[in-house]
Amino acid sequence: MPTVIESLRKSAHSNPRRIIFPESSDPRIVQAAIQLAQLQLGQPVLVVTDQTLVATLPPEVETVCPSNQTLLAKCAAALYENRKHKGLSLEGAHLAAADSLLFAALLVRIGFVDASVAGSLATTASVIRAGLYGVGIRPGHKLVSSFFLMQFPDRCWTYADCGVVPDPTAAELAEIAITSADNHLRLTGEIPRIAMLSFSTRGSADHPHVQKIRAATQMIRDLQPALLVDGELQFDAAIVPDVAARKASDSPVAGQANVFVFPDLDAGNIAYKITERLGGAQALGPLIQGLSKPFMDLSRGCSVDDIVDVAVIASALSNP
Repeated sequence: MPTVIESLRKSAHSNPRRIIFPESSDPRIVQAAIQLAQLQLGQPVLVVTDQTLVATLPPEVETVCPSNQTLLAKCAAALYENRKHKGLSLEGAHLAAADSLLFAALLVRIGFVDASVAGSLATTASVIRAGLYGVGIRPGHKLVSSFFLMQFPDRCWTYADCGVVPDPTAAELAEIAITSADNHLRLTGEIPRIAMLSFSTRGSADHPHVQKIRAATQMIRDLQPALLVDGELQFDAAIVPDVAARKASDSPVAGQANVFVFPDLDAGNIAYKITERLGGAQALGPLIQGLSKPFMDLSRGCSVDDIVDVAVIASALSNP
């Protein structure tokens, strides 16, 4: 049975998308762009400021420069429209849009490319800022968050939020869960089963932290009654059928969860790294969600294969 990534690669090959990479000074990014083109998984576009790099690239890799006045003018106009309510002038937008990261985000916004992958050099905060200013928030959403695809040989789990929101409110947890479930379905084809994680299962403990998880779970049920969700659940109750039978026997999720929503960034970040380093999973992300178009983040420790796989995920999420 193919893994999720293998299935997404096949889909990307049959429906290649234009993916922009703003960090062309990173050799890993350049190699990933070349690999993406050679494997026919998409049309890579590199943002370049060093013209000597262009001569070294194969013809399949497209390049674009922030000094291109035609594109820069279009990007500046888009940025001005998005940020003028914050006092940004058109002149200021023109200057800001020349930044490679923001330039890439604006090229996504205006439809020059379908998606972007960045973060091998830039921090997550910088990537998200460029995404917010350039791409903009997805209609109907209030929050930008992230998720990881945790790929094992025989299954794929979604972890959220492990990279963006430090201490989410109950309402923010509900939005993270709903958005993560939607992306899990889109990427894996599996019906999402959401576990709202805690140190308590079904009232085994009481604390304001636990009450927040219960409130978030109820909000999800009110907003999306068809979603399979339960909380609060401990991690073992969420994934081990025998434990679930003892602790939450009537749960539609316990023992078979595939979307795990962590109570805060401490828990999520620690959990994904333990799962990756000790559990042997491939951790893909943090994958940014909540923007109107895909503007993906990378771990700064990413490999070339990780970059290609995130580009393939961005390709899948760029489809309507």
